[in-house]
Amino acid sequence: MTTTLKSLWGITLLTLVTTLAGAGPHTDALTLEERAVIERWLDEEFTVSSLSREEQMEELAWFVHAARPFRGLDIKVLSEDITTHRYEATVLARAFAQITGIPVEHDILPEGEVIHQINLQRIMAAKGRYDAFVNDSDLIGTHSRSGWVLSLSEFMANEGREVTLPTLDLEDFLGIKFVTGIDGDIYQLPDQQFANLYWFRYDWFQRADLRQQFREIYGYELGVPVNWSAYEDIAEFFTVHVKEIDGQRVYGHMDYGKRDPSLGWRFTDAWFSMAGAGDPGLPNGQPVDEWGIRMENCHPVGASMERGGATNSPAAVYALNNYIDWLKRFAPPEAINMTFSQAGPVPAQGQIAQQIFWYTAFTADMTKPGLPVVNEDGTPKWRMAPSPHGAYWEEGMKLGYQDVGAWTIPRVMSPDRQKAAWLYAQFTTAKSVSLRKTLVGLTPIRKSDLDTPEMQAAAPNLGGLVEFYQSPAREQWTPTGINVPDYPKLAKLWWPNIADAITGKRTPRQALDRLANSQDRAMAVMQRHFSLNTCGPKLVDDDKVKGEAWWLAQPGAPKPQLSNEKPAGRTIAYDDLVSSWQKQQ
Repeated sequence: MTTTLKSLWGITLLTLVTTLAGAGPHTDALTLEERAVIERWLDEEFTVSSLSREEQMEELAWFVHAARPFRGLDIKVLSEDITTHRYEATVLARAFAQITGIPVEHDILPEGEVIHQINLQRIMAAKGRYDAFVNDSDLIGTHSRSGWVLSLSEFMANEGREVTLPTLDLEDFLGIKFVTGIDGDIYQLPDQQFANLYWFRYDWFQRADLRQQFREIYGYELGVPVNWSAYEDIAEFFTVHVKEIDGQRVYGHMDYGKRDPSLGWRFTDAWFSMAGAGDPGLPNGQPVDEWGIRMENCHPVGASMERGGATNSPAAVYALNNYIDWLKRFAPPEAINMTFSQAGPVPAQGQIAQQIFWYTAFTADMTKPGLPVVNEDGTPKWRMAPSPHGAYWEEGMKLGYQDVGAWTIPRVMSPDRQKAAWLYAQFTTAKSVSLRKTLVGLTPIRKSDLDTPEMQAAAPNLGGLVEFYQSPAREQWTPTGINVPDYPKLAKLWWPNIADAITGKRTPRQALDRLANSQDRAMAVMQRHFSLNTCGPKLVDDDKVKGEAWWLAQPGAPKPQLSNEKPAGRTIAYDDLVSSWQKQQ
């Protein structure tokens, strides 16, 4: 039977009998009209899933029944502008409304505006414009302390029990631990995620002439850099020694450095963790995290070295020094005047050999037919791999950043609105729809989706995305964690200070001293004036501060300066790396 004949108002007897043969209790209770709506969406959109057709039918039928008390209650939600959320706003919101009878207005705004809207509703502490947000789990330290966000753990166990999807399967979510607060409660539901990884031109790295030239100059093999020393050597090799490939000027590094809020993301998105500034511990360093904030018990106690933090530590200064040095020596000259959004498309233009810090959210844009970095058969000329680590890094530390956009429901909304918003959040992440959403946006959230034949078939065209997310390496890529007590207030301190170091207004150490002290002052204000429900900052009085020398003499972060910050470079062949992952699965 064709899709055209399976219209909204008609299902043939054959289709009905087939459906009923594997039906569950919720499917059995559907009206013919409700069944037809679901059938149409399964035929036309949700054609792939880790579930069987019958299981999809039963899961979506559950939404029909759970939503009946809220039919006609329109809800409004907000998320940032990426492909995944555009798919939700244009397709999933419409599917949810037709299946459940709950209309959804799904707004899309830049990430900064999403945070602004959250802050507006949080400050007003009243019913606001939006019933739910998809915002980064970087705010988990804020959300779990403020009392403004609904504890989903409490909600699912109590008043939200009847509207919690039986097949939600929280353990299937790749990022569930990243949305878990200080108290062990889940405060957000992962909706999309992507990591920042090492990106490189696999085709260039495989060329025999380039491999021989690199070996002659540096004494080891051209491959995926394991440490920053190798990354720097490779950056120098392509920028200074190779210079041109196929008549085009090439560069061994890409970054951005314009004075802009996105410059802060470059660092809070775990640049210091890659260098090794914090302590071991996953998902974030304990007791000092990748922002350099020390937490004792559950209380942040300082970011500066004099208070036991590491934001201005030798490892952080080393990280900032390398960032500025590589940007000026090895990246295209225009990169220093670019923002995040301007720099993002540059590697796809075909002149960049590698990038230490590249978001996998760009995968879809980097695999478009006709690009200089895509082969005629649609396979990429590039690959992604784990980022190299700095000289201060040690085993057991996080190695990079992972963005986890997650559904967040304000506590102050009415019970009905909370329940309706929770239904929509679950719908956009349910197994019936999540694989299709992943194939569109390439921001996987479920382990079960990665294992499907459809995802495995797509893998050769995705440059290592599937292999990375199925590997044990993914555990070392984590978002900002619970040490950060108020993400919006502290994050805005980073970019002006980093910019001062880039322009030479301050030395890297001076800029980081200023940043660390600014974070300490901000947390002291929170301690005195900002009411946090629990686990707020507790900075000791100035006369009790132990000082840099005392802390540098203690084990762990802040770490004293190394006598050699550039050990021998180490690389690994990409194919060997992937093979080692597969053996560990």
